[in-house]
Amino acid sequence: MLSAVDERRWLLPSPLGGDGPAEGAGAADPDLPAELLALLRRRGLVTAEAVRRLLDPEAAPDPEAHFPGLPLAVERLVRSCQGAEVVAICGDYDADGMTSTALLVGVLQRLGARPQAAIPSRMAEGYGLNAAMVERLAAEGVRLLITVDNGVAAIEALERAAALEVEVILTDHHTLPPQLPPHLALLHPAVTPEGSPYRGLAGVGLAHVLATALCRRLRHRHGLEIALNLFCIGTIADMAPLEGVNRRWLLDGLPLLGRSPLPGLQALQQLAGLEKHRVDAEAVGFQLAPRINAVGRLGDPQLVVDLLTTEDPERALELARSCEALNRQRRELCSAIEAEALALLEADGPHRPAFLLLAQGHWHHGVIGIVASRLVERFGRPVALLAGEGGGRLRASVRAPKGFAVDAALTACADLLERHGGHPAAGGFTVRAENVAALQERLDALAGRWLEAAGEGRPVEPEALLRLERIDREFWHQLQRLAPFGIGHPTPLFWSSRCQVVERKLLRGGHLQLQLAQGEARLRAIGWRWQGPDQWTGPVDVAYRLRRDDWQGVERFQLELEAIRCSGGDSVVLQRRDRTYWCRRQGDSLVIRNAAGEELRSAIPPGGADASDPEAPAHPYVQGLMREAAMALGMVEG
Repeated sequence: MLSAVDERRWLLPSPLGGDGPAEGAGAADPDLPAELLALLRRRGLVTAEAVRRLLDPEAAPDPEAHFPGLPLAVERLVRSCQGAEVVAICGDYDADGMTSTALLVGVLQRLGARPQAAIPSRMAEGYGLNAAMVERLAAEGVRLLITVDNGVAAIEALERAAALEVEVILTDHHTLPPQLPPHLALLHPAVTPEGSPYRGLAGVGLAHVLATALCRRLRHRHGLEIALNLFCIGTIADMAPLEGVNRRWLLDGLPLLGRSPLPGLQALQQLAGLEKHRVDAEAVGFQLAPRINAVGRLGDPQLVVDLLTTEDPERALELARSCEALNRQRRELCSAIEAEALALLEADGPHRPAFLLLAQGHWHHGVIGIVASRLVERFGRPVALLAGEGGGRLRASVRAPKGFAVDAALTACADLLERHGGHPAAGGFTVRAENVAALQERLDALAGRWLEAAGEGRPVEPEALLRLERIDREFWHQLQRLAPFGIGHPTPLFWSSRCQVVERKLLRGGHLQLQLAQGEARLRAIGWRWQGPDQWTGPVDVAYRLRRDDWQGVERFQLELEAIRCSGGDSVVLQRRDRTYWCRRQGDSLVIRNAAGEELRSAIPPGGADASDPEAPAHPYVQGLMREAAMALGMVEG
């Protein structure tokens, strides 16, 4: 079987200054461990105020002061609720679009309107509102339409709506066109003032703004709770940036999910095995969101809307089981396509192109993006998987490692494509079969230049050194104060130096399980779908994310492995400017020798070299050199 690139490029963080947290960041919360304060400083949170805002974000400001179209939208919906009007909610088939649709349907039906979901088919219609949908809804008597997670680019559809006298409230977070199509009111992050905390909202966040404003106008508290529940699910599933009001509302809403009044969410949690556990961002992202997303990829999105809006627990459990079945099918399809993709790469021989482009007509459009992401993780290169679309065309999902801009690459190939779109990390396109060879050649040239500059091997970038003995319930509690984690504030990647592999076991499914020891501490480590080496001689350095689970009612911590390397021993060579230094560990002391053979010896305390220590070298250059050497040898947290 074709193996992945075994060598990972370890990029350790730059040492921090030895004068303590800048501007009193430590004083902002003296209970935070030094390792977490170091991590926050590396993320740019260097002031007491910045740390405070992370731990306790400010309440959301009045949305009417940030969204000019909100008052008009609310006034129109008040009339709909008071008159029991039919209102169409036009969403999208991803988790953001489905939860946005369910949020507005669930709230409006409790406020007296008669909402109905209208989500296009992924396979037959593609993304977004279209003119045929508008005509069908108008023929059914719909006179008000709300788009969620789409709409600003649906020019033909909205012009048709205007011609048919159908009013449209647009809520969308995708790029605004130069000239907006006809609409009654618009809610979009880009229309908020510069620096607004609403700038990072996904589609479900905008639906939440609209629904909560309406609930407050009509004094309906139950709708507020429903809106907050579904905001949390959709925001995490869509990987929206966890800043501004997104972070504030997640901190408010996540603790409530375990006792949600929505039977559909309770049923999903039950089937995911979460009914007895606290539902946090990780549980949403890895347990609930995939079950919702699977429906949009393989089934009818109406299933999710029905699940999240029903008030009947038995009906909810039946619908949740349908989601569960589609999720199993999704996993099976992904495994089969991944196996085929790896076989195609193996058949091409040992040389791998810089851009991996693979095509099979029978692959399922709904899941090829997931498999492309897996291949990026495995090989550290951009990947496009193409599936047949009919008429001599293929449709692709593209994913790429950090640093390679998918959107720019597709724009550079626009003359070969029927259509394309995306952002730096992901995108998609449609291409005629006769253009595939030329497309692959051009993409490979673009990726080759990027790979030459970036270097071979996938980078691993730990943020803070952590000794295994530091991992306990108290450290976990302090780490959770930094949660939720996501885009813009990822789950911390720690590293531990010079650990002993006490036990190793390969598990079914290609997972690697280790028992690691460092001093008196022992911890379990797991490498999911492990592709690197599985045997080492001597001590190892490990990069990992910290996880907690309750196995048979017993709390335990484990390391979720990102990378392992053999420890560099007790010596390293550092190159600083035009000077070379030979650095070695000697017990708890650090010895640094220059090219002239002169040696500097100093004891390194757990926090690193400290300028306040009377025995510490006085010169800032030497202090920095000591910190850098101590970090490279795993002697300080940095």
